Amino acid sequence: MKRTARSCRRFGAASAALCAALVITAHAQNDRRDNNVIGRLARQLDLGETTIEYREGVGYLRSLLERLDVRTDSQVLVFSKTSFQQLLINPRNPRALYYGDSVSVGTVPGGEVYEIAAVDPDEGLAFYTFPAHQTDRPRFQRRGVECLFCHGPGNKGAPGLVVASVYPDATGTPAYTGSFITTVDHRTAFDARWGGWYVTGTHGSAHHMGNAVAPDPDRPFDLQQAGTQNVTSLAGKVDVSKYLAPTSDIVSLMTLEHQVGATNRMNALTHQYRRRELVGPVGDAQWKQFDVDIDDLVGYLLFVDEARLTEPVKGVSPFTQTFAARGPRDSKGRSVREFDLQTRLFRYPLSFMIYSEVFDAMPMPVRQRVYQRLFDVLTGKDASPRYAVRSATERKALLEILTETKQNLPKYFSEASTPAY
Repeated sequence: MKRTARSCRRFGAASAALCAALVITAHAQNDRRDNNVIGRLARQLDLGETTIEYREGVGYLRSLLERLDVRTDSQVLVFSKTSFQQLLINPRNPRALYYGDSVSVGTVPGGEVYEIAAVDPDEGLAFYTFPAHQTDRPRFQRRGVECLFCHGPGNKGAPGLVVASVYPDATGTPAYTGSFITTVDHRTAFDARWGGWYVTGTHGSAHHMGNAVAPDPDRPFDLQQAGTQNVTSLAGKVDVSKYLAPTSDIVSLMTLEHQVGATNRMNALTHQYRRRELVGPVGDAQWKQFDVDIDDLVGYLLFVDEARLTEPVKGVSPFTQTFAARGPRDSKGRSVREFDLQTRLFRYPLSFMIYSEVFDAMPMPVRQRVYQRLFDVLTGKDASPRYAVRSATERKALLEILTETKQNLPKYFSEASTPAY
């Protein structure tokens, strides 16, 4: 309780009511058995079934990522002070993020801990730290209120992941904009993305906010953008020897921001449905409300509002190749993990997050309605203007890929005849 009280005092601008709600949420989470990738790994550590090795020069980080099946080429670097380790973060010492479909790991050179967010089927998200310095018995520590102040409760009362764009000053401190940060995803215009992030890769004449600071305190929204576009090396900006990769890959950034938006929508639907179940059976009136959010999720999974690329994008790390190689693929060799990067992010515009643990963890009644909505769109039964961006050829390909590669689909997918458009 003393630590929680100190955490609340650190965020004096927050209301007492919000702080109390976050404390209750944190204590409720701490009383549960962790049903996520970190909880499972922690139990393996306790039973002596695995170890996380400390290695000179990289500490526990590389071994931790290996145990979590997170690739180092997913690395992206954020230099805005938007973490509870913010005192260490600045443009010369950015925070590194590594991620997979169900977990992300953050680290700052010189930090005491690694920051971890795991998708949890029961809770939506769970937050942990792991020691960065060598110790006899390294273990995960569950975190609460200090993470929830930035990560929730958010959408529909559920905790959420955050990928944001800010106007950083020369120290990485974001300018106050009224909302503090602007969250971004695949719908965000290219020129509004990645303020406070390093971005390595090429993108033609299109401009973004990355790699730039606002050096004049009297003009906090005027980013100094000379030399900040089409950056392929961080030499001179960052000592990359302190990181597992020398890049903050543009394709990885675009993938992460899409993934975060999908994760948050699915978690919010799960949270909303379970909260409603506590009151009583979900009736027609409630389903009408849920269906609005289900349609929003389906549209997001199908990239219907995606901001189009005006010129090709190319990363400078192996991420583009290794991410696509993870499959799964249908009998024609197609995968929704394949990138396009000419006019849009993916070649086959259906989110890879449909294979994720957070998707499968949605309550069955919700998941079934998501499947039905997807099926109606992909078979042409739903011809509404919202989905007109997906051509007949695209819908047919997506239906075929999904039917062959997604386990436990409703039977009507495999029984579908040629879509009638």
